[in-house]
Amino acid sequence: MLHDMEKTIIKKAKKGDKDAFEKLIIKYEKRVYNIAYQMFGNEHDANDMAQEVFIKIYKSLDKFNFKSSFSTWIHRITVNTCIDEYRKKKKNNKVESMDESMEQQDGVIHKQFVDKGLTPEEKVIKNENILFIRESINELKEEHKIIIILRDIKGYSYDDIADILGISIGTVKSRISRARLSLKKIIIEKKEQNKNAYV
Repeated sequence: MLHDMEKTIIKKAKKGDKDAFEKLIIKYEKRVYNIAYQMFGNEHDANDMAQEVFIKIYKSLDKFNFKSSFSTWIHRITVNTCIDEYRKKKKNNKVESMDESMEQQDGVIHKQFVDKGLTPEEKVIKNENILFIRESINELKEEHKIIIILRDIKGYSYDDIADILGISIGTVKSRISRARLSLKKIIIEKKEQNKNAYV
């Protein structure tokens, strides 16, 4: 359910109040950006997608009928916009590997992925694991990639994922199961390849 204050802001935005719409952008821009970043793995595409999403939200705001969560409605638009763009890029062979945007210096990934309190050796291992998982997720097929992002990275509930993707909870559960099996298979194969590379 929407809080009364947010409901008032949405109603004002629906009537063309730019300040009200700006408040909605401020509240949700980080969530939108994070989903886009997980999908594309680089800041440029994530920023482009966030802008595109809020343009769509602005144009579609009058269609929001308060029957569902506003955050779920926004996330649905975000996911659909990202999927459409991902398909275009994939068709044109322009999808970047998720690790291409990672800044590396002396083997250490960008500081945003480093936990304080770890030893230098632990930081390197942690960063290598993050990069390995990102690369593995990037190899999943589209529907598996997005559901892993929504469930295992963003932590959405089955109900929320069902609403966002427009599928049943049963389909969500079976798709998550298949996605995790696919990811496990990719990880095992990649580890085997890496092991053989040093033989």
